[in-house]
Amino acid sequence: MRNQWLRSLIPAISLAALPVLPTVSHAGIAVGVSINIAPPVLPVYVQPPLPAPGYMWTPGYWAYGDDGYYWVPGTWVQPPSVGLLWTPGYWGWGGGVYAWHGGYWGPHIGFYGGVNYGFGYGGVGFEGGYWRGGSYFYNRAAVNVGGVHITNVYNRTIINNVNHVAFNGPGGIQAHATAHELAAEHDHHFEATALQRDHEHAAAGNRELRASFNHGNPAVAATARPGQFSGRGVVAAHGASGPHGGPVAHGGGPGPQNHGGPGGGHPVARNEPGHPGGNPGGAPHGNPGGGAPHPGGNAGGGHPNPGGGGHPQAAAGGHPGGGGHPNPGGGHPNPGGGGHKPEGHR
Repeated sequence: MRNQWLRSLIPAISLAALPVLPTVSHAGIAVGVSINIAPPVLPVYVQPPLPAPGYMWTPGYWAYGDDGYYWVPGTWVQPPSVGLLWTPGYWGWGGGVYAWHGGYWGPHIGFYGGVNYGFGYGGVGFEGGYWRGGSYFYNRAAVNVGGVHITNVYNRTIINNVNHVAFNGPGGIQAHATAHELAAEHDHHFEATALQRDHEHAAAGNRELRASFNHGNPAVAATARPGQFSGRGVVAAHGASGPHGGPVAHGGGPGPQNHGGPGGGHPVARNEPGHPGGNPGGAPHGNPGGGAPHPGGNAGGGHPNPGGGGHPQAAAGGHPGGGGHPNPGGGHPNPGGGGHKPEGHR
């Protein structure tokens, strides 16, 4: 009897010893968080310069912890693999709560709530750069390349239509996923890297990054590298960011606030049908995760305008939590940029 019990126990122990691979559903740390208070509007800040070739921009965002909302600074990170792009997470209203949908890495840009994070993330797709073969090309009109010596750059003007609202749903961004964003949901995705997760954990423990302390204007709005919250490469938010909006607080979120072009207001990508380079990940112009080159095209997520047409449309009250990416989406980092210092939320 004892031997029989041992024989049945061995397979169980063997299974328990197998490594657990990361899953996309945990693409963000605050997976499955649902609350009834809308996040503050996105702070305005200047993007730190690219620290080195190969880094990609991941926009800052409001996360939620025991002490309420806290800011996770935007930062430059290295992708987990060549050809991958970052789709930012977003807050979505649905079922009477605001739910966080975590970001993730994938070959195409997916849905991120229509939130305008700036620096190439204008609400739909990504205009900050694209993959060509094994190399990443930076759009200096969208991101701050700084003094880094890099030859993989191009200059493609993008339209600025800045809105600082940080959530999708009534009183906030009224956007639905496009057909291409929905298709991107079925791609193979990768969760945030260990450095990205450590970066968020460090932010959670920093009192000065809590909205209750900084009133929506964090002293560390963006950093050159993950977890670097002091010294060179750290920038603060500037200008009033204002309160949050939404059905719980008030009927309408903050209206659009237009900044200038690069260097004065974060660049926003907004493609119209037929707009060069506005094909979503994979279309003739876009370079899905390392597809054919196109000077203005976006790799793996192509420029926004997935689904053919352009900007986000009607409301999508994101699904509650689950850390997974609600509505499909994908979004690439917004690496690179010109010597100018593009500015924007997050």
